[in-house]
Amino acid sequence: MIKLNINDEISQLRAVVLGRADSNGPVPKLEDAYDPKSAEHIKAGTYPKDEDMVKEMEAVAAVFEKYNVKVYRPDSIEDYNQIFTRDIAFVIEDKFFKANILEDRSKEIDAIHSVIDEIDPSKIIEFPEAAHIEGGDVMPWGDYIFVGTYYGDDYSDYITARTNMKGVEHLRKLFPHKTVKSFSLRKSNTVAEDNALHLDCCFQPLGRGKAIIHKEGFLVDEEYEWLVNFFGKENCFHINKREMYDMNSNIFSISPDVVISEKNFTRLNTWLREQGFTVEEVPYAEIAKQEGLLRCSTLPLIRD
Repeated sequence: MIKLNINDEISQLRAVVLGRADSNGPVPKLEDAYDPKSAEHIKAGTYPKDEDMVKEMEAVAAVFEKYNVKVYRPDSIEDYNQIFTRDIAFVIEDKFFKANILEDRSKEIDAIHSVIDEIDPSKIIEFPEAAHIEGGDVMPWGDYIFVGTYYGDDYSDYITARTNMKGVEHLRKLFPHKTVKSFSLRKSNTVAEDNALHLDCCFQPLGRGKAIIHKEGFLVDEEYEWLVNFFGKENCFHINKREMYDMNSNIFSISPDVVISEKNFTRLNTWLREQGFTVEEVPYAEIAKQEGLLRCSTLPLIRD
């Protein structure tokens, strides 16, 4: 059995589910795009190829092997996007949560049955149908759970709004001993630079008391200020709109001192090293074309 244990985003990683990209299928039709960045690349004829994304994901797998992390992979489903495992599930403490995800992507959870079969069934939790939630919006952080959402009455108009307040409230019921702190995110169905698809697209807590943040990703100034004050302004690396678009906040911590980052994130990676981090650089620019990066494609199961 897998003994789940996740209490934050940074403790030493022991086991993770890494997505796969070997059979993504044909380029989607424009009307079938789930986010504006994918739509942009479909229009431009620059949508990523499977072989390029496979190389990128194998580079991440090699880093995990270097640090003795147990890596699980989904079963392959022909012509189906299975890259972003964080969307489909997440772990808090010793509980495994199945996300309420877009209906078109429901097969993805079935493809990690080999992992789910090793988890105590009493620890597997599903949300009520009306409570929408995806793992990219959920960040356990000790006594806190940070959750990205969208407060607007027009929530249903945005395919990019993935976690609603019913999802937040249900999480509060499940974790009464924690502070579940919600953040309303800026959404756009059409402009990628104006869209924070998930919380990890505009914010990421790191080891050494640091964090990455993009102010414009937050719709409520007070919520953005709360995060900056929580970590301390001097500890926050602010990314601009283009860096948010390139997914600079969507890196991944293997431990409090080691992060995996995209090799083209020059400004960020320089700052990380100045703060004392070991930065394992990988190519991930092709996967980034689908508005997701390293955190999106990893589902941590066990941390110390």
